[in-house]
Amino acid sequence: MEDFLYCLAAKMSVRLGFSVRLVNDGVMRRYNQQFAGKNVPTDVLSFPTTQDWAIEKPYAGDILISVETAERQSRGAPMTELKGLALHGFLHLLGFDHEQDAGEMNKMESQLRKEFNLHQ
Repeated sequence: MEDFLYCLAAKMSVRLGFSVRLVNDGVMRRYNQQFAGKNVPTDVLSFPTTQDWAIEKPYAGDILISVETAERQSRGAPMTELKGLALHGFLHLLGFDHEQDAGEMNKMESQLRKEFNLHQ
């Protein structure tokens, strides 16, 4: 997974730090309730940083992935699903928003999934 994340950041020419934390459904449900108002686990949440880039060390933010939800969605390829969720979360850290961008994020995500062979 670590190699994939380095390759993804390099592919996107991103030189910002970020973290990926793998959690269970219980933890994810709590975060989803607190930050999205939904009392159910979800597969991935992204938390872009709000720091001032000129002052502090460049850091894009944090990605949470529910391993349990990823496993259920994986269709027998859990690592592929985890990488796909990390990709999705990473795009959110970079400012993409599939709910508001008229398909731009979905297009980028689809292209990167093909490049990294993340189709199941």
